[in-house]
Amino acid sequence: MRISLFFAALSFALAPLAAHAQVAPDEPVFSPLAVKAHVDFLASNELEGRNAGTRGHEVAARYVATRFESMGLKPGGPDGSWYQMVPLADYALDPAKPATLSVGGRNFANGTDVLIAPSPRNGNTTQTVSAPAVFAGYGLESDYAGLDVKGKLVVVLFGVPKGLSTEAARAAAQTEKGPIAGRHGAAGLIYVLTPQDEKRVSWNSARGYFLGAQSTWLGPNGFPQGVDPGVAIGAYANAGTARAMFEGAAMSADQVFEAAAAADGKVTGFPLKQPISLSRTSKVTIVNSPNVIGILPGSDPRLKSEYVVLSAHLDHEGIDSTLPGEDKIYNGAMDNAAGVATMLEAARAFAESRKPPKRSILFVALTAEEDGLIGSQYLAKYPVVGPGGKVIADVNLDMPILLYDFKDVVAFGAEHSTLGPIVERAAARIGVTLSPDPMPEEQLFVRSDHYSFVKAGVPSVFLVTGFANGGEKAFRDFLAHNYHKVSDQTDLPFDWAAGAKFAQINYLIAREIADGPEAPRWYEGNSFGDRFAPGQPRAPRPAAKP
Repeated sequence: MRISLFFAALSFALAPLAAHAQVAPDEPVFSPLAVKAHVDFLASNELEGRNAGTRGHEVAARYVATRFESMGLKPGGPDGSWYQMVPLADYALDPAKPATLSVGGRNFANGTDVLIAPSPRNGNTTQTVSAPAVFAGYGLESDYAGLDVKGKLVVVLFGVPKGLSTEAARAAAQTEKGPIAGRHGAAGLIYVLTPQDEKRVSWNSARGYFLGAQSTWLGPNGFPQGVDPGVAIGAYANAGTARAMFEGAAMSADQVFEAAAAADGKVTGFPLKQPISLSRTSKVTIVNSPNVIGILPGSDPRLKSEYVVLSAHLDHEGIDSTLPGEDKIYNGAMDNAAGVATMLEAARAFAESRKPPKRSILFVALTAEEDGLIGSQYLAKYPVVGPGGKVIADVNLDMPILLYDFKDVVAFGAEHSTLGPIVERAAARIGVTLSPDPMPEEQLFVRSDHYSFVKAGVPSVFLVTGFANGGEKAFRDFLAHNYHKVSDQTDLPFDWAAGAKFAQINYLIAREIADGPEAPRWYEGNSFGDRFAPGQPRAPRPAAKP
């Protein structure tokens, strides 16, 4: 007899997965069989790859919710359910109505001369802006002195001026150009790549991203990510297109490029002579997909309004019917059924502990990580902690490689805040060491869900199994042969005992944060803390280890 998929999930949730008797009131036992059962179900073919917004992801979300309910957690959704619904917008350019940019009546091709991306705003209608244009240097606030850009198209250099020394300052300068233009009343914004930019930026790679289908979340105000960008339309232009835009102006494009490349890099703005027109038509589809949230309330009246987040993304890549062969399902066993299983086993340990945490703990299975950290961005923007509540830390679990008996862990971001020593102490309790980032060139600290909380000012770490004891080979082999492939499934040689040990470490980390005398703090002078958490208390930066 074939049981319906949801009732199969419910039976998983309610059945005893393994004996986990406690040896002491605050020392739970962690079950390899429980981790295996979670991964087996979440990565099964019946869940069809758990793509956000699909039936498979919905069933996975119900499975997690029933596990939370069986543990006695409280629903964390804003409506009293287990779900925080995230409005996902999938959008793409309408191929029947090509996007265009014209300068002085001359058309420039999208993808070749310019890059005009789709937008979830004004969906399924043609959006056109024709206006005079103004060059505004690098597009920073100081570049607008003496310029009238209201109702006009603003043209700015793509990069950042010389003299910005920190990573956070450079990132802020690049991301704030649109809002700054909007505050000055600009109708649109065009970024110009200089010849120097074109040497370091792959136009073909950018073309694939900007012209392809994209996803985002919409805030209650209908804007992407809840933020009014200020300008109605934007584009990127190569150096050749820029030369046409600057014809007849106070400086030619090449003169501007030369000034930007000079020792002081100083450029100033001026009106452009050529009228410019931008036009695009986007096709938009909106679906709702849930973050699944369970709350374990804190026991300390003074600290229970502070929340520790233990997060893992639930979604994966779904089904690709165009793949060759019979297997077309991206099961996502390691990425990230393993992370969700870790989170669930840590949640079970907290729920069964006879020592409730002092601070509250938010256990979250996030949606749409694979679409660009969408679920975590939504939760960070709209936290479900109630009036007076505050998220103080996020410990994120994404693709732990559970193929070997790991002897060390890597906590991306550990060097930025007092979470680092907490992770190190927790790991040491079970004989595991904390290792530094072995792949700094990959910039993994900004590539998973925890970074959404970082941008909200919250100290965060992203924990994975380390490179010791064969870990490097296991990690690199997985990346080469299984990452985002249909072979990421449960017939890989999982070490389920390693899964239980990884859950124990994350329990110990969350336990110390929840019971600690003070909330985690950014270190003094840390660029992420300075950018995203101005005014928050800081901790002295520790001395470098010999």
